[in-house]
Amino acid sequence: MNAPPNLFSYPRYRSDYTTPAPFLPMSRKEMDALGWDACDVILITGDAYIDHPSFGMALIGRLLEKQGFRVGIISQPDWHSAEPFRALGKPNLYFGITAGNMDSMINRYTADRKIRSDDAYTANAEPNKRPDRALTVYAQRAREAYPETAIIIGSIEASLRRIAHYDYWSDKVRRSVLPDSKADLLLFGNAERALVALTHRLAAGESIKSIRDLRGTAFMVPPGWKPAADWSEANSTRVDTPGRIEAHPDPYATKDKNTDSCSTDGKPAEKPVLILSREERQAALKEQHNRTVVRLPSYEQVKDDPVMYAHASRVFHLESNPGNARALVQAHGERDVWLNPPPLPLAMDEMDGIYDVPYARSPHPSYGKARIPAWEMIRFSVNIMRGCFGGCTFCSITEHEGRIIQSRSEPSILRELEQIRDKTKGFTGTISDLGGPTANMYRLACKDKKIEETCRRPSCVYPSICVNMSTDHSKLIQLYRKARAIPGIKKILIGSGLRYDLAVRSPEYVKELVTHHVGGLLKIAPEHSEEGPLSKMMKPGMGAYYKFKELFEKYSKEAGKEQYLIPYFIAAHPGTTDEDMLNLALWLKKNNFRLDQVQAFVPTPMATATAMYHSRKNPLHKVTADSETVETARAGKIRRLHKAFLRYHDPENWEILREALKRMGRSDLIGNSERHLVPRHTPTPALAAVERSKETPGPDKLAKKFGQNKPRPGAAVVRTPTNSRSSHKKPAHSIKTGRK
Repeated sequence: MNAPPNLFSYPRYRSDYTTPAPFLPMSRKEMDALGWDACDVILITGDAYIDHPSFGMALIGRLLEKQGFRVGIISQPDWHSAEPFRALGKPNLYFGITAGNMDSMINRYTADRKIRSDDAYTANAEPNKRPDRALTVYAQRAREAYPETAIIIGSIEASLRRIAHYDYWSDKVRRSVLPDSKADLLLFGNAERALVALTHRLAAGESIKSIRDLRGTAFMVPPGWKPAADWSEANSTRVDTPGRIEAHPDPYATKDKNTDSCSTDGKPAEKPVLILSREERQAALKEQHNRTVVRLPSYEQVKDDPVMYAHASRVFHLESNPGNARALVQAHGERDVWLNPPPLPLAMDEMDGIYDVPYARSPHPSYGKARIPAWEMIRFSVNIMRGCFGGCTFCSITEHEGRIIQSRSEPSILRELEQIRDKTKGFTGTISDLGGPTANMYRLACKDKKIEETCRRPSCVYPSICVNMSTDHSKLIQLYRKARAIPGIKKILIGSGLRYDLAVRSPEYVKELVTHHVGGLLKIAPEHSEEGPLSKMMKPGMGAYYKFKELFEKYSKEAGKEQYLIPYFIAAHPGTTDEDMLNLALWLKKNNFRLDQVQAFVPTPMATATAMYHSRKNPLHKVTADSETVETARAGKIRRLHKAFLRYHDPENWEILREALKRMGRSDLIGNSERHLVPRHTPTPALAAVERSKETPGPDKLAKKFGQNKPRPGAAVVRTPTNSRSSHKKPAHSIKTGRK
């Protein structure tokens, strides 16, 4: 399967359409003002339309506009009828549909499956402006509005639901979103190349049903369908360990059985010997590998068999490296879901081209003066890269953006900083973030391209940093220095989560960061203190945390600054026992942490930790009926207990903690002295209020003090020796998904 051409190698579709619209139109009136009789593509989104590259519909819309296509946007349509989906008329080519920047179920529900009271991606944070499973609902309504129009679905909700998946909110395994949405094509991962190629091919008259060769696409096919006659199929039960997966038949030897009896002297004819060079053998094997599809267990199998579900999850993640991944197929009833291999990473000039288009960098004027929290959070930030090779099992970045880092060039990033300075209203000189999914993976890559293309490790940093992974932060340090030198830029903060196990490999980077780019608060993510849950998360031990903390305190003191670390912790993650949470509580008490509200693990579709949660098996290793069982906090009472351990100091939690400590044989931790975890008796309401008053201001108030955006909810604050007061955690607004 060949890679599509460069994003910007196509001729413009409409040569007369060269001046970008101030905003992509959201109404017929705006279309009329542009002189359009119809849109080529109509994008439907569950978010408010903000013309900024951090919002998927704006990025995709402007990319297609740059190719010469007329693009309209329908934002947060009323899904109770098909009429709102006819607002811009029938598109010439297709409807492109997304639930928005977040999975709609994560956007709408808390970790306890309660409906949220607000929506950060909606004007005035108004809730209930999108349906549950918005991608499916929007696609069905669009099909109802114009039955003959092609339907393309994409974004994170499509990526994470492209095969049969466990759904936490219904507590069952659901089908791929493809058959439920009745879409013609699903785009997953970094979809720009596939989308541009698809749009040009549709514009040239190709049928959507015939476009089956684009990487990063999925579609429904009849059983037994193959792209060509020479494709073979491998059963996933043979794909169970990294490295060599199956013994390939010798593709070089002549196998014509008739040659054995065609000798004229009555003796069997000798088989001809075909001599190939090592390079020719490798090329032949690679070609055979690329023409093999791996059949996953069917939806019907995985929905009823947790072991087969865990097995399917393991195989899915083994086939995720674009350099060696094969196509996947999974039966859904009488049809199959076919997934082509993941998209190849974008080149740097392609990344630059996506971000260098003239975004308005503001919400659509139709929202007036309404406040959109997600916009307020990122309006002064710059995304410098995509992807993450950390491989944290609870995070969905790998399933969506992949492990290979895709970085923008320095000039492109510096140009965007200048655009913020010149175009974004309210800018006072402070950049709130210069990062991405992770703060410090910019320009980091495997030292050997061939090794990268053949690697099947789920993480480049766990259980230790791979010897082939570069940890040179010099390019990022250079970028920071050049960005600070731009006239009008007074301060640049780093708001993205920091991978501290990488940072400690470069003390120079830590010094640069702490001296110039921490506005009082810095995010890091130990997630837990105990080896059991950390091994299931694929997170480093506390040794790296202590080493980074030492460097952070050293350089903060040298800079004469009062600064704070913001570590994150997760309760009730798969692999976490009551004893693990008790030990974490004791660690928190020993280190004088008094956390505010905390966040529990939420199983997001397709994540490895979600497979653990559902199956109680560990897909990081070979999965069988007798393989490792993973302790999983599923019952509401156990999840509440695990959260209570993180707030051991809260009187409301003392009763459930006392009960648990007695059951665990740790009554020695119940008492009224400093060495005890909880007191013997619950205080009166007045005394409880006094106890809570001992908590110091949480991260949101500290953020306000330092002029920063509020840190990721669920964060604790660790003070450096310059201030000895205790630390806290704030409630969660978002969940550990694709975001860090």
